[in-house]
Amino acid sequence: MSAKLDKKKMSSEVKKNPKQLPLNPNWAQLQQKLKSIGSAKPPRHPRNQQSETPNSILGKRKERPTSESDDAKPNPLIPTNDDCSLTDVLAMDCEMVGVGQGNKSALGRVSLVNKWGNVVYDEFVRPVEWVVDFRTRISGIRPRDLRKAKDFRDVQEKVAELIKGRILVGHALHNDLKALLLTHPKNDIRDTSEYQPFLKEGRRKALKHLAAEILGVEIQSGEHCPIDDARAAMLLYQKNRKGWEKTVKDQKRLKEKQKKRKQRKKPKLDSNHAPTES
Repeated sequence: MSAKLDKKKMSSEVKKNPKQLPLNPNWAQLQQKLKSIGSAKPPRHPRNQQSETPNSILGKRKERPTSESDDAKPNPLIPTNDDCSLTDVLAMDCEMVGVGQGNKSALGRVSLVNKWGNVVYDEFVRPVEWVVDFRTRISGIRPRDLRKAKDFRDVQEKVAELIKGRILVGHALHNDLKALLLTHPKNDIRDTSEYQPFLKEGRRKALKHLAAEILGVEIQSGEHCPIDDARAAMLLYQKNRKGWEKTVKDQKRLKEKQKKRKQRKKPKLDSNHAPTES
């Protein structure tokens, strides 16, 4: 009798407040799980995962240097200033073109730099004879370069004026002077192809090889640039200037002594032009 009364009482209470219905145990468990998932905050991802990772046993890994470090190495052929004034030492290099049957060389371009490597003269030259081979693969000279080029005579006079009374540096300068139809005092020539310390078993080395071995710079990898070649020759001279100039002075003194000895050995002539022993 009491059980029936309790059911009636419960049903009357449910009608008054329907929201308080008893929940199924499974549904209550699911609802509780959903609440816990919703309240839990998602894990925050670190901005820099590499900084969060633990170091290995060997410690933190060093970063490999980038290629920019190699590119940052200065090129020794680039002048350190912009002074283009004439100095007591000039370096010269020429590029040739083919004339006649093509196997004859003629001046196509001449470049001179001062002791700092700054250009003091750089001109394309129109040869006297007709050009049949521009030798572009090596000379870098093209037909358009010679259309407004200066006449050979004008260039010849200007170069002669610039190098007069100055030390002239270059590689195989006899070829350049021959193309210019010029001469220069031997005591004022510093030829990197003939300098004894640069020779290998008495053989001359190419300027390209000297620049790579001594200066650590690459030149003449394609078309030749007379400015770069002149700069390379000048830098080779500057690096060895002290010893080079000492060698030149010693050779000059030796020649003077030999000349005096020859003059002493010459027999004197008497009034009748007969040789007499001194």
